[in-house]
Amino acid sequence: MNTTWKIVIALVVVLAIAGGVFASVKYSQRGIVTVQTGKVAREDLAAVVTASGEIKPRTYINIGAEYQGQIMEILVKEGDRVKKGQLLARIDEAQSEADVAAQKAAVTAAEADAAASEASLKAGEDNVSALEATLARTKADLERYRTEFERGEKLYKQGLIPKQDFDQRKAMFESQTASVNEAQSRIVQGKAQLAQLRAQIAGSQRRVTQAQAGLARVNDILRKHNVIAPLNGLVTYLPVRVGETVVPGVQNSAASTIMTIADMSIVTSEVKVDESDIVTVKLGQEAEVNIDAIPGKKFVGHVIEIGNTAILRSTGLAASQSNTSSQEAKDFKVVVGLDNPPDEIRPGLSSTSKITTSTRKGVLGLPIQALTTRTKGDLEDAAKAAANQGKPPVFDPNAKLDPAKEKIRKEEVQGVFIIGSDGKAVFTKVETGISGASDIEVLSGLKEGDQYISGPYQVIRTIKDRTMTKIDNKPPAPKPTT
Repeated sequence: MNTTWKIVIALVVVLAIAGGVFASVKYSQRGIVTVQTGKVAREDLAAVVTASGEIKPRTYINIGAEYQGQIMEILVKEGDRVKKGQLLARIDEAQSEADVAAQKAAVTAAEADAAASEASLKAGEDNVSALEATLARTKADLERYRTEFERGEKLYKQGLIPKQDFDQRKAMFESQTASVNEAQSRIVQGKAQLAQLRAQIAGSQRRVTQAQAGLARVNDILRKHNVIAPLNGLVTYLPVRVGETVVPGVQNSAASTIMTIADMSIVTSEVKVDESDIVTVKLGQEAEVNIDAIPGKKFVGHVIEIGNTAILRSTGLAASQSNTSSQEAKDFKVVVGLDNPPDEIRPGLSSTSKITTSTRKGVLGLPIQALTTRTKGDLEDAAKAAANQGKPPVFDPNAKLDPAKEKIRKEEVQGVFIIGSDGKAVFTKVETGISGASDIEVLSGLKEGDQYISGPYQVIRTIKDRTMTKIDNKPPAPKPTT
């Protein structure tokens, strides 16, 4: 055998040995899954609810027209700051001023009639008082004449005085009696006139009251021609111009709203929170507010209001106002008050609020992506296969299925895969708490330092319990640029 054949044979033997070794290695690595891992560690977690909305003042008022007329003057412009009681605009008031003047004249006339009636009443009362005094004197004289008449009558019967003297006394008594009756009649007549005068005065006073009420009404109408600021704030909306005609009507309707004033001392971010997150939002929780128009700045606020009515996401209407039952997504209004709003902030700016609903310090945590679920049946089958040295359990196709057991087998268990001492992935049930941005709190099932499988995602979804693993925590190679 020459040298060439010896070399060829040697090469063939080497290749055969290498192939055998390679095949043996591949066979031994059969069923091994490459995974990425991490270790359970303690960390600080914060549960955050993120929602978007817009900047709104806590208090704002749409000032509408209270009287129809043409705008004669506008004393402010959009963006101006105004004080409570400040004159903002004037509406044509010529007709109302004429009505006020006419009503003032009516009040003056009614007051003059009332004064004349009161003067007549005073004169009548004085006259009745004089008549009553005269009556008192007349009654006193009557008693004197009565005494003289009765004495004269006795003397006449005794024949001590002549008949002429008796007749004279009788005449004086009867005359005085007539005078008393006449005085009493005059008093009755005077009191009747007083009653009539008092009725006239009551009527005059009612007319004065009516005229004054009418004057107050036209004065109120005249006052409504002046648009006055009801609070300190900022003019955020001014849709009208001088010369336009405004009319009273439904608020926010055309030709009704003159301007909007917002109290910018309390500025809020009004956002809509998903119904799945609203149960964790509470009054007073701290929030971080980002305003799109002011990039790079974060503002701190607190939840000051939580809506109780669900809002349909498609229409923006309250769910209680919908006539049809809907399973669509719903939101709830949440108002976040900004602690220190900037001066350049304006209503209507888009904002995003991140509400911290819960915090945990120094708790066990792991990435949310490491969590997965498996059915109880899959876990039982994997345990049986491990007991049979990797052989899957044999099922009798003719055996009757127990519905109750099958239901239990289909129940899902939440957990993570940890790396056992033998390098196998072991599914471990865990209980979780709050969720942060990327990590979740572990309440039970793991301890600090446990090594868990964190990826790849497809492996976490499909890996089976008791599967042999190979750990590769190298960062992925960068993709080549084209």
